[in-house]
Amino acid sequence: MTTREVEHEITVSAPAQAVYRLIAEVRNWPRIFPPTIYVDEVEQDGNTERIRIWATANGEAKNWTSRRVLDPGALHVTFRQEVTALPVAAMGGTWIIEPVSDTESRVRLLHDYRAVDDDPESLAWIDEAVDRNSRSELAALKGNVEHAHASEDLTFSFEDTVRINGSAKDVYDFVNDAHLWPERLPHVATVHLTEDAPGLQTLEMDTRAKDGSTHTTKSYRVCFPHHRIAYKQVTLPALMVLHTGYWTFTEDTDGVSASSQHTVVLNTQNIARVLGPDATVEDAKDYVRAALSTNSRATLGHAKDHAEGKR
Repeated sequence: MTTREVEHEITVSAPAQAVYRLIAEVRNWPRIFPPTIYVDEVEQDGNTERIRIWATANGEAKNWTSRRVLDPGALHVTFRQEVTALPVAAMGGTWIIEPVSDTESRVRLLHDYRAVDDDPESLAWIDEAVDRNSRSELAALKGNVEHAHASEDLTFSFEDTVRINGSAKDVYDFVNDAHLWPERLPHVATVHLTEDAPGLQTLEMDTRAKDGSTHTTKSYRVCFPHHRIAYKQVTLPALMVLHTGYWTFTEDTDGVSASSQHTVVLNTQNIARVLGPDATVEDAKDYVRAALSTNSRATLGHAKDHAEGKR
């Protein structure tokens, strides 16, 4: 079997400890790495953990499970895919963070991998995916660390919640069955929903704004029946450089708490063009929050009617 070993590196203007922390904390990966859709922490035992990752590779959504060993003393993170996605037979590697100075560090990303049946075409596909994703991840890591302080006030999260006298399954099904939204949600004009693997969806839709205009969005969604649907939007409006979120459905003896959570990073370059020359960052936050909350609350309201009607 042919095992390929490759290395990518980048120099980051940030202390090595700060860079290590960012790599070690996987919950933030969808915000940091463009290919990453969602990361689920499956189990943790000391410095060893299992994580499940959903990400795009060469434009296709894939998911796999990795075991990681964290070494905060050496600033190393070793990873090995336990459950791989075709055409990968085996995949692993190491993040190595090396201090260059007090304010600069070198990040090395090592990979080793094999293709199923040692197929040359598959190996070439993996070569391309690893190279593209490694460059993308390292460039994003560099940008994220170096601009962490500058963009701290541009990143914000919020949540809308409704109480529903129904079952979590019925509310979950309403959000999960997005192909039915044009019939069920007035603000949705058209939907194209594909699910190439169970629970991993690609959702493209046209939504109507208050002024009657429509805009197209594309998101990848990861669905966990019947309690959570996480997503990452990959076509973004002018005022956002990042939009991730999740729907949660928590059942208790009195019904269901259904929530829609959003995390957004503003695109400050477009504030004046979209909102006028006098608009501030706070104006942009208010505008984006109002737009996203309006659609979320509308969806949750119709989900409430649907679930309570079922009961």
